[in-house]
Amino acid sequence: MQYRHLILLVLAVFTTKMHAQNIPLYVGTYTNEDAEGIYQLQFNTETGTLSKQTLAIKIDNPSFLEYSPNRKYLYSTNATNSGFVSSYVVNDDGSLTMLTRMRSHGELPCHIALNKAGTKAAVSNYRGGTLAVFPINEDGTLSDASQVFDHNSEKTKSHAHSAHFVNDDLFVADLGTNSVFQYELKKGEYKLDTDAIVKVKGNPGPRHFTTTQDGEFIYVINEIESSVTSIKRSNNKFKEIDFDSTLSEDFKGENASADIHLSKDEQFLYASNRGENTIAVFKRHPKKGTLEKIQNASVHGDWPRNFAIDPTGKFLIVANRRSNNLVVFKIDPNTGELSFLQDHKTPTPVCLLF
Repeated sequence: MQYRHLILLVLAVFTTKMHAQNIPLYVGTYTNEDAEGIYQLQFNTETGTLSKQTLAIKIDNPSFLEYSPNRKYLYSTNATNSGFVSSYVVNDDGSLTMLTRMRSHGELPCHIALNKAGTKAAVSNYRGGTLAVFPINEDGTLSDASQVFDHNSEKTKSHAHSAHFVNDDLFVADLGTNSVFQYELKKGEYKLDTDAIVKVKGNPGPRHFTTTQDGEFIYVINEIESSVTSIKRSNNKFKEIDFDSTLSEDFKGENASADIHLSKDEQFLYASNRGENTIAVFKRHPKKGTLEKIQNASVHGDWPRNFAIDPTGKFLIVANRRSNNLVVFKIDPNTGELSFLQDHKTPTPVCLLF
């Protein structure tokens, strides 16, 4: 009898431990096919296993997702011709309840970012070519945009693709104008500081970017030229320090690069290739900030639009839009290289949020 009780105790501890290792992963989708909205899965931070996929809320084209700092609320762009941005309450069971739905002030919003205080959201409208800044209230609701920036001109059609708050500044990557803009916070409003932080050659098409925690280095992924531009910031001046292809030397087809992230320890950089269907892995020089490509890992699917590194830094998960699957990789902590673990069927995934 004691032996049986011991087995039951071990099983109970094991079950509790496995449950504690599961964390939520939200998936934004395009709903013009089989997807219905935002999905939630459980991700095991020890095994890398995805499970328990449920529909968190039925909503149209939730193309990009972001949490509030306290993780009580979730925000999404809704990539429609009219263009919307939505806020939700995160319920105890992981489901979402709509709070507010606002016009995004531009067609096809594709990216949303919050400042550290959770008091502002920046929404990039791809087709509209505008960036809108929305005040966020204490209850998680959105107020109408307090500022809208239009990057279009008579000569150039803007395609604002992403924005991030870096300390008090707001940076915007614009694929249409081939620029990364810097807005400075002055007397409670954002003011354009410069037309572009660095001058670029040709038509690279800056899409997304990431920064080191100290804000000294910025890494921009270029959709059209399939490359990464590395930028160093010093005394609020910017200098391009490196430029690297994301593609294998022997790849000859068409490609459109998409997403970019630093590893948790900032020793490695990852970039997704839609067409070659790989994740490019770069080793990063910690002081110089320059990059060296060390791997192009197959994503075991088609069209990796977005990917995410889990909070432990041990796994990288890719959203393959056209093949309708999520793919989990193990990250080698010493080399940064990726090794395939598993895939999970999910309809038209385009954004991942831990």
